[in-house]
Amino acid sequence: MSTELLSRPVPNTAVFVPELVYFEPDAMNYTKGKMIYEWAKQQGLEIHMTTSHNQIRDLPGDTELEKYRIAKRTLVVGIRKTLKFDTSKPSAEYAIPIATGCMGHCHYCYLQTTLGAKPYIRVYVNIDDILGAAQKYIDERVPEITRFEAACTSDPVGLEHISGSLKQLIEFMGQQEHGRLRFVTKYHHVEPLLDAKHNKHTRFRFSVNADYVIKNFEPGTSKFHERIEAAGKVAKAGYPLGFIIAPIIWHEGWEEGYATLLERLHQELPTEATIDLTFEMIQHRFTRTAKNVIEKRYPKTKLEMDEEKRKYKWGRWGQGKYVYPDEQANALREFITEQIFDKFPQAKIEYFT
Repeated sequence: MSTELLSRPVPNTAVFVPELVYFEPDAMNYTKGKMIYEWAKQQGLEIHMTTSHNQIRDLPGDTELEKYRIAKRTLVVGIRKTLKFDTSKPSAEYAIPIATGCMGHCHYCYLQTTLGAKPYIRVYVNIDDILGAAQKYIDERVPEITRFEAACTSDPVGLEHISGSLKQLIEFMGQQEHGRLRFVTKYHHVEPLLDAKHNKHTRFRFSVNADYVIKNFEPGTSKFHERIEAAGKVAKAGYPLGFIIAPIIWHEGWEEGYATLLERLHQELPTEATIDLTFEMIQHRFTRTAKNVIEKRYPKTKLEMDEEKRKYKWGRWGQGKYVYPDEQANALREFITEQIFDKFPQAKIEYFT
């Protein structure tokens, strides 16, 4: 390989641009719908109309795998009719729905099954209705603080250049005495959010992991160094910062992998990013349904999903999932906790699950 090739800079992860865009007719009655329609036209994208954002059929592709990959490059612009928010423990009281679906291809993602046959990406244009519903939830719990998680069913940072909804949500929460916002991202495209009037009411979190996990299981997302650089920008913009280490995966060399992760965070984060810092830790888990879907969609995955090596843990709704046996889970938790407090003694660990 030539010296020129070796020294050539690696291109930055590009912003998401879909191949297909669908609009519900009523979406065009909203300013945001019109704005996204003009953006799609300027991009020269293939535009279709649909009766419902839940009813996208006949996507191109000869096989289920091809249809899935096209779906992940399909944007659907519609109206969020269900304004009853799901709970979002342990991260927050409620999930606030400004988008559904993600352009990333993380092999382990729980959206593989929760979105089922609808892996396409949906953005909702009736943001005022969504904010109005959030206001009611906040008012009901006064004087308690009500926290909202904006990334339960999507990665809103990766869609912000299209929708602009996350900035609206951040500034809405910035005005709320009893409302707070949280979201997590694997994308570094944070520039539209840096001048938002957040009033420190939004905790901006980045998903990070050992190199092995990012390289093998997180295609279609921003690189580790891009996320860390973005975290520095976010901290300088005054946002409270957090990191989610998830999913924590037991793999050969995991101790070195997670020690290196925390060391790199320590070296690369600016001082202001470490003042009010939180960590959340989630061990890898899967269901039988998820395993079947993942193996079909990512047939060459290296993701370990051997039920014989796992502990079965019952969930809230009578459905169980496979997690690591207690001995492994405890080893992961204790080692990573030690590394966090060694590098960031003032940090808060919110949970390990």
